[in-house]
Amino acid sequence: MEIEIKKYFYDIYESINSIENYLGEKRDFNQFQANKMLRRAIEREFEIIGEALNRIDKIDQTIQITSKKQIINMRNRVIPGYDKIDNEIVWGIIVRHLPILKTEISSLFE
Repeated sequence: MEIEIKKYFYDIYESINSIENYLGEKRDFNQFQANKMLRRAIEREFEIIGEALNRIDKIDQTIQITSKKQIINMRNRVIPGYDKIDNEIVWGIIVRHLPILKTEISSLFE
């Protein structure tokens, strides 16, 4: 595996850890929705994750990551469409896709 891809895996892993740290153990949707700074920080981490996945895909399309296209598409919506971000969709990705992505990235990184 190319060193560049490993760097992107590391960036993704770090962003996932950051999101988990921002949310804490409680993981409360109402708190997330009410806290603009928290939402913006998480949106930025998703930009990083989406961009890293996009770059990985350009280097090696054979790397299988379950929600790769959905996360890349979300990144593409977050950047130009900051005013159209649906907090429930972001939360759904946090709850459903982020744990799977973390597991897959950990496996691929090793």
